Amino acid sequence: MSLHPSDKRLDEYAALLIRIGLGLRPGMTLVLSCPVDCAPFARKCAAAAYDAGCREVVMSWRDDALSRMKFLHADDAIFDTTAEWQKQFFNGYAEQGAAYLAIAASDPMNLHGVDPDRIQRSTRAGGRDLRPFYDAQMGNRFPWCIASVPIPSWAKKVFPDLPEEEAMDALWQAIFDAVRVNGRGDAVSAWQEHLARLERLTDTLNTLRFARLHYTNSLGTDFTVALPEGHIWQSGADRTADGHVFVANMPTEEIFTAPDRNSGNGTLVASMPLVHDGNVIRGIRFTVRDGKITEACADEGEEVLRAAIAVDEGASYFGELALVPTDSPVSRQGILFFQTLFDENAACHIAFGEAYPCLENAARMTREERIAHGLNDSITHVDFMIGTPDMHITGITQDGKEIPVFRNGNFAL
Repeated sequence: MSLHPSDKRLDEYAALLIRIGLGLRPGMTLVLSCPVDCAPFARKCAAAAYDAGCREVVMSWRDDALSRMKFLHADDAIFDTTAEWQKQFFNGYAEQGAAYLAIAASDPMNLHGVDPDRIQRSTRAGGRDLRPFYDAQMGNRFPWCIASVPIPSWAKKVFPDLPEEEAMDALWQAIFDAVRVNGRGDAVSAWQEHLARLERLTDTLNTLRFARLHYTNSLGTDFTVALPEGHIWQSGADRTADGHVFVANMPTEEIFTAPDRNSGNGTLVASMPLVHDGNVIRGIRFTVRDGKITEACADEGEEVLRAAIAVDEGASYFGELALVPTDSPVSRQGILFFQTLFDENAACHIAFGEAYPCLENAARMTREERIAHGLNDSITHVDFMIGTPDMHITGITQDGKEIPVFRNGNFAL
């Protein structure tokens, strides 16, 4: 952490994650997942949580170097299992309704050269054994937030021409700009205004009740997809069943919904590289028929991409449609972050895999009922960016009326 520990922006950011990201209530337990490299910032988050009346902060540490060693050298059989303590830890705290804050920071190339089969099997095992945790998270049964801080390997990937310390400072500044932290102490109020703006646009989309969306741009995307009956658009602030308000991603500029699983047809061309499983995938191109990815190509990392959409049956179908204007604060920086948390907030994106439960009364539905309503089911959820400055998105209503949603990369509503 190259910033001086006394930099007041660090404390402002930590407080923002606790107050707005999690909306932490007195008496709640906080599970804090963080790389060991980011321990100083984790301590600031813990302090902010205790200031908010947190009952206990429970740490879950991660380490890039040990993760790479494991995938390269561990016994092959372990990639089909999940450690018993991990199942008890994550599933248990999810059942308790503990808040969950994940500090996401890793080397984008950390698992480059690792056997994709090991990664795929590990993903399957985790998806199977931690299903109670992921179901509770996707169903908003506890408040959760994902945010990020720099580490040297990531900073050098984003700013390769800068010395390490300068790259770290530059990435810190880029993150602060993205999350509206300026050191003046007004980040919370700035986020309250931002969330209100997103909610107004979300209300407009929900009023229009589109039957289908049609995407086009000059890269070659030409894609039509239906929306399930009873779908809803969501943005910014999420709510648990008891009305607890939280913001799952910091930053967030998106308004999103779920597609009808079997309806997508056409071509999707990624507008930015995708970092997935410690690898960079460039030049993604999907051909889609009746909702399923039937052809997947990439200029770089194609083997990793093909493994990602083969984790289970649902991985080759789509679970999210997200609208992000090209004039968002993240996009305006003109930086490729090599991290989905930021890059997805610079451009419209679609996710293959699990669907968010973007349906009326979804909280009272079983998984089987949501699937019957057209939502996708998978153990994975991977966002890839398709938005461009010339992206056009047209909404088609139930009676066939066409309404511009995006023109030239920005909202036309």
